[in-house]
Amino acid sequence: MSDKVAGQLRVSLVQTDLAWHQPEANRQQLQGKLAHLAGKTDLIVLPEMFTSGFTTEPDRLNSENKNDNSPTLVWMQQQARDLNAAVTGSTVYQTDQGNLNRLWFVTPQGDTYHYDKVHLFRIADEHLRYLPGQQRVVVNYLGWRLLLTVCYDLRFPVFCRNCNDYDAMLCVASWPSSRRQPWRTLLQARAMENLSYVVGVNRIGEDGKGWHYSGDSLAVSFDGNLLVDQPQGEAFIRTVSLEHQALEEFRAKFPAWMDADSFELTLKQ
Repeated sequence: MSDKVAGQLRVSLVQTDLAWHQPEANRQQLQGKLAHLAGKTDLIVLPEMFTSGFTTEPDRLNSENKNDNSPTLVWMQQQARDLNAAVTGSTVYQTDQGNLNRLWFVTPQGDTYHYDKVHLFRIADEHLRYLPGQQRVVVNYLGWRLLLTVCYDLRFPVFCRNCNDYDAMLCVASWPSSRRQPWRTLLQARAMENLSYVVGVNRIGEDGKGWHYSGDSLAVSFDGNLLVDQPQGEAFIRTVSLEHQALEEFRAKFPAWMDADSFELTLKQ
């Protein structure tokens, strides 16, 4: 039984280590970790490429991700039903044209949305292994408008700009610990400049390429205050309640959005 409250969104941040290129192992360990959330949350946020770790070898995973009946998407749909909560996180996804870093958003009612990562991380040659997404995506869920972003997207404020079209931004990531300060700072900056909630979920541990991840998953309020901030490197699941009324009241008292510059976003080709 769920205790959903109008105007409130309970978001669970899942910070975890990931088994390198082992989708089934990752699904199994996550399923065990998520079981206690049944009826206690509205939205579960998993890291970027949560079934494999961030990889530039997508062909090693294509048997897993060839269509909309992929084992991972089916698993997400089952988890959403069983836990009565939306589940979101990104995976490698194969199309006839090439591979995508696709963020799925699956609701308990069976609605499935996706956002394909637009800004590919050229420092790791992601732009050579994946196709860029072609559009910005805002999902409406339980009365909340949620902007979907993946990792490197966070560095692009124009793409993340709130044109009064979202209430909270979700960012799933595999962000190395060597750059943890920009991650933390940018999450807070996106919240304050856009007068919105921001939830960023990063992984921990070390991947198969030797990159180390400190986590630093954060939930940030519209005024920059940290609602979730755990010690780096720790696995955890934390649930935070986002309050729509508090957001609306703050935006009314501090209406900086009314003085924002107008612009038209053209995605880089």
